[in-house]
Amino acid sequence: MAEHYLTSPLTDANIKALHIGDTVYISGQVFTCRSRLQKYIFDEGNTLPFSTEDRNVLIHNGPIVIRENGEWRLVSFMPTSSIRFEKWGADSVEKWGLKMIVGKTTMGKKTAEMMKEKGCVHVSPRSVSPNLWIDSIKVEKVHLFDELGSIEAAWFFTLDKLGPFIVDIDSEGNNLFDTLDGDIAERKRKALAGLGIDSEFEFTKLY
Repeated sequence: MAEHYLTSPLTDANIKALHIGDTVYISGQVFTCRSRLQKYIFDEGNTLPFSTEDRNVLIHNGPIVIRENGEWRLVSFMPTSSIRFEKWGADSVEKWGLKMIVGKTTMGKKTAEMMKEKGCVHVSPRSVSPNLWIDSIKVEKVHLFDELGSIEAAWFFTLDKLGPFIVDIDSEGNNLFDTLDGDIAERKRKALAGLGIDSEFEFTKLY
């Protein structure tokens, strides 16, 4: 598996070079998003108050940020589970021109199909290290703070080699977690057969 150091905004060439299982470190300009922002834009018909042309990397994240001496200070950061936002995933990729979504776990079929069509990938953290990553993140500014609140607002970050992340959906529509599920199912089948256990067995019920 290859290792990539990428800088946002990402290009089509950057994305085509990524394959499931590859490791990615991200630098450059990104923005954050959770469910309230997507609902505000896609369900309620509001306009995104900024351009995503120069920051086509979206992080599913609700950071903890405080105001100190007239500046924003990041207290804690960790990508959240992306599958929760599957309802808006395809629209986000298409309408915001995304090349990469960063979030825990993965996304569903509809989003993966749009990623394949538009040239976009999904990456997941290789570790859970929220406060170790803070030094790699600079807070630029925030949009929709009053409308959505601190956690759900769209934060602008500049990253410096943030990672490592693993590519779990590539621009060909391949999904690492689907592959792993298949591998696990096959290993389970072989293990049960080797132990002489019927594959239709049920776990013991205590109550």
